[in-house]
Amino acid sequence: MQIEKLLKYIRRINLNPYYKAFMLWRLKHLTEYQFVLILSLVVGLFSGLASVILKNTVHFTYEIISGFSWFSPDRGNILFLVYPTIGIILTVMLVKYFIKDDLSHGVSKVMYSISRKNGKLKFHHCWSSVITSSITVAFGGSVGLEAPIVLTCSAIGSNISRFFRISRKHAITLLACGAAGAIAGVFKAPIAGVLFVFEVLMIDLTLSVATPLLLAALTSSFISYFFFGQGVQFYYKVDTLFELSKIPAFVLLGIISAFMALYFLRINRWISNKFSKYKRSTKIITGGIILGLLVYIFPPLFGEGYSALTALLNNEVDLMFENSFFHPYVDNELTFLMVLVAIVFFKAIATAVTCSSGGVGGTFAPSLFLGGFVGFFVARIVNLSGFITVAESNFALVGMAAVMAGVMHSPLTATFLIAEITGGYALFTPLLIATTIAYLVVKPLTKYSIYAAPLAAKGDLTTHNKDKNALNYININKLIETNFVTLLPDAKLSDVVEAVKISSRSFFPVVDENQIFKGVVVLDDVRSILFDREKYDKVFIKDFMRYSDEFIVEVNERMENIVEKFKISDRYSLVVVEDGKYLGFVSRANIFSAYQKYIREFSNE
Repeated sequence: MQIEKLLKYIRRINLNPYYKAFMLWRLKHLTEYQFVLILSLVVGLFSGLASVILKNTVHFTYEIISGFSWFSPDRGNILFLVYPTIGIILTVMLVKYFIKDDLSHGVSKVMYSISRKNGKLKFHHCWSSVITSSITVAFGGSVGLEAPIVLTCSAIGSNISRFFRISRKHAITLLACGAAGAIAGVFKAPIAGVLFVFEVLMIDLTLSVATPLLLAALTSSFISYFFFGQGVQFYYKVDTLFELSKIPAFVLLGIISAFMALYFLRINRWISNKFSKYKRSTKIITGGIILGLLVYIFPPLFGEGYSALTALLNNEVDLMFENSFFHPYVDNELTFLMVLVAIVFFKAIATAVTCSSGGVGGTFAPSLFLGGFVGFFVARIVNLSGFITVAESNFALVGMAAVMAGVMHSPLTATFLIAEITGGYALFTPLLIATTIAYLVVKPLTKYSIYAAPLAAKGDLTTHNKDKNALNYININKLIETNFVTLLPDAKLSDVVEAVKISSRSFFPVVDENQIFKGVVVLDDVRSILFDREKYDKVFIKDFMRYSDEFIVEVNERMENIVEKFKISDRYSLVVVEDGKYLGFVSRANIFSAYQKYIREFSNE
C-alpha cells in the first residue's frame, strides 16, 4: 500500500526525468531494505572520503600556518599564546557570518536528530564541521575531530535518505550508518564504529540494522586504509603480552580511570556553565588567553594530542616535551611525574575551554589522551614501587579505553576500538576488566554520558528510553478527532438537547465565536434534567460547564507530556488547542493504536 502511494506520488510530481525513471525502477524491482543495503555502501564510501578530507584539511591548515617562519608552532615561541585565540576567532566568524548555525556538541546533535527530528540533519552539516573543526584543531584547540566527523557523516546519511525519499525507519538507519562509518574511517576500526552506534546513539540492536551498519563501517575503513595505510589517526603495535598476574594492577587502573572520567565530566560541565553566562567576545578573549597559556606551558595540549600520546607510548619523552619549559628536567623522575599529572588535569580544562569559547571539536580524542597519560602514570608508579613490573605502553592503551568508557558510557566501544587500533586482541582481557570497572564506577555517579547529558537536561533524550522514542514519532495532528458538536458559552439547556440529537458523543466542547476553547459540557452532568422542558430556557450551560487544565493539550506539546496528562486526569479524551483555539479531541485509544503501529513498523523487516 505504501509503495503504491509513493509510485502515484512520483508519477504525479515534476522531477528530473532520469531521477524519476530511476525511482520508478527502484520501487518496482527493489524492496526498500534492499535499497538501503546499497545506500549503506554509498554512505560508507562518502564517510571514508570525509574522514580523509578532514585529516588532510587539518594537516593542510597546519602546514599553511607553519609555512610562516615567524608563525610556526614548531618554534615553540611566545606566539603559542595567540595561536588558539586566532583559531577560535576564525571559527566563530565562520559560524556567525557564513554557516549561521550552532555547530557545538556534534554527537549530541545526532542524538537529538534521532530523538526529535526523525533522523533529519541540515545539509550544511555535511561540510561545515569539517572546515570549522580543522581550523580550531590546526591552531591548537585542545579538542578532537571525532565528534565533528560523526556529525558530518551522519548528515551525509541523513541527506542521502531524504534525496531518495527513504522511510523514517530506514532514514535513521542510514544516519547511523554515517556515524558508524565516521568512527570506522577515522580509526580504521569497523567493529568499534558499529558498537558506537549501539552504545552511544542507542539504536536498537537488530540484524536488519546491524547489516547496513557493518557494510558502511567496512566500506569506510577500506577507503581510509586505501589513502592512509596504517597511518590512521592513532596506531600502535602491542609488543608485550598480557600476564594474568598483572590483573590486580589493571583493576586499580580501571578504578583510577573512572575517577579521572568523572573529573573530566564535571570540569567540562562546570566550565561550560561558567562560559554560558559570558558574551561572545568575552568567551573568545577569556578562552583564548586560558588556552594560549596552557598550550605555551604544556605543548602536548596543542591540538588533538595524538602525537604526544604516540611519543609517550614509544617512550620518546624528549620528543613530547620539546619546546617545553620542562624539557631540561625530563630526566628527573619526580619532575616528570608531576608534569604528567599537570598535563592530565589541564587537558580536561583546555578541552572544555576550547569548546565553551567558540571552538568546534569533540571530547573523543581528549578522553583517549587523558586515559593514555593516566595509564602511563599508573604503570610508572607501579614499577617504581618495586612490587611488580608492568609494561607502561600496555597500561597507557588500557587507560585510554577505560577513561573513554567512563566518559562515554561505552565499555564495548572503548574495548574494541583499542583492540582494533593496536592490531589485535592481545590486551582484550585487561581491556574488558578496566573498561567494565570504569563504567560500573561512573554510571551510578553520573547517570548520562557526556553526549547524552545536554539532551537529558532539556528533556530531549529519548534514544535511551524506547517508550519515549516511540511516542516522539507519533504525530498528534493525525490523531485529532473533529466530529464533535460545539456549543457557545451563552447556550441554554435546549441547545444541549439539540446537540444530543445529532451527536453520538457524551460530551461537547464549548467555544466562543473566535473558536477559543471555554470548557466542556459532559452529558452525565445534565442527564437528570435533560428532559425537563421547563428548564430548557432557564438553565444555561455555564452553570454546569467544566474547565480544567487537565482537559487541555497544545497541538505542539510533546507526546510524553500528553500521555502523562492522561495518567493524571484519568480522562479518555483531551481537548487539543493551538494558542487557545479549539482544534478537536485526542483519545487515549488512538494514541495507543499509533504507538502499537510504530512498534510494529520498527520491529518488522
